[in-house]
Amino acid sequence: MTGSELLARLMDVGAYREGHFLLTSGRHGDRFFLMPLAFQRPPLAEAVGRAVAALFAAERVDAVVGPATGGIILAHEVARALGARSMFAEKDGDAMVLRRGFRLEAGERVLVVEDVVTTGGSVMKTIAALEPFSPVVVGIGAVIDRSGGRAVFGVPFRTVASVEARDWAPEECPLCREGVPLVRPKHDKQDRT
Repeated sequence: MTGSELLARLMDVGAYREGHFLLTSGRHGDRFFLMPLAFQRPPLAEAVGRAVAALFAAERVDAVVGPATGGIILAHEVARALGARSMFAEKDGDAMVLRRGFRLEAGERVLVVEDVVTTGGSVMKTIAALEPFSPVVVGIGAVIDRSGGRAVFGVPFRTVASVEARDWAPEECPLCREGVPLVRPKHDKQDRT
């Protein structure tokens, strides 16, 4: 799946949107990815996982780890495509940790995956959660890079698609000044009527 094919499929299922959005970081942005809308469709989740896995097909990968919650399904699908184990790191205060009996052996080759990279903060916290186990992080795989080149991890960082997305501090947001309504896509509730 090419990057343009991926973006078209994400737009078709409402997982890629353009407008005025409140980002997880608290900043305002003009593009938003709500990947659970893609991952709720198993064939699409599998195709996305295969696309990320293909970026690391030449690497030996023992385990794939993603941050909860965005990286859980992706880690599973990438691991399935690579024939590796799948696990996830979850929040513990401001940090991420491995729980639920997940363990790595020293020297195991780990691929860290994330659905959408904006600042890279969740990826860095996931890498920090792995450090006590002394694995070899072979790379970072993402579905979408919207960092504009700002996310740097010190290991290969490969993505299926990159999207030029602008974001601003709320007080500097031109969309607010233009009166464009701010959408909080992670807080939308479905109307049951």
